[in-house]
Amino acid sequence: MADTAVGAGPDHHAAGDDPNRRDFIHIAASVAALGAVGALAWPFIDQMNPAGDTLALASIEFDLSKVVEGQQVTLKFRGKPLFVRHRTSAEIAAAIKDDHASMRDPQTDEVRHKPGKAEWLILLGSCTHLGCVPTFGGGEYGGWFCPCHGSVYDTSGRIRKGPAPKNLEVPEYAFLSETKVKVG
Repeated sequence: MADTAVGAGPDHHAAGDDPNRRDFIHIAASVAALGAVGALAWPFIDQMNPAGDTLALASIEFDLSKVVEGQQVTLKFRGKPLFVRHRTSAEIAAAIKDDHASMRDPQTDEVRHKPGKAEWLILLGSCTHLGCVPTFGGGEYGGWFCPCHGSVYDTSGRIRKGPAPKNLEVPEYAFLSETKVKVG
């Protein structure tokens, strides 16, 4: 009879040479290495997120009770001026009257404000030509006038004359209550 040890053969391994144990050690080491790489990379990835002051400007809330009829307040929103205008009934009527006039960027007055809130017009106050800040009350349409290059907007913020290609932008906003609005 040959000198074979009991249990020795092609199906048996030397002590500590278990393939299941070896696979577990490789997987555990890989997971630990991946976790270490993630922990080291996180500060670099996290620093690319917007700063707290930028996030604070992402949306703003404003108390509308501070704005009397016929008045406009200019706020800073995402680094740009934001016009909050409490329109008079004459301004609303003038805007509605011109709904079907020939315009470069045609929009009705109704799509430029929230339903039932025609008196409140909220616009980004940057001229769509070169980004200047228009002033209210200038030009022949009773709305905004950009003194830089002569763009004229009506009482709904629609471009009527001059080099500006588009209407003043209406940002995303929602009424939180009768006197409070959230922009952004």
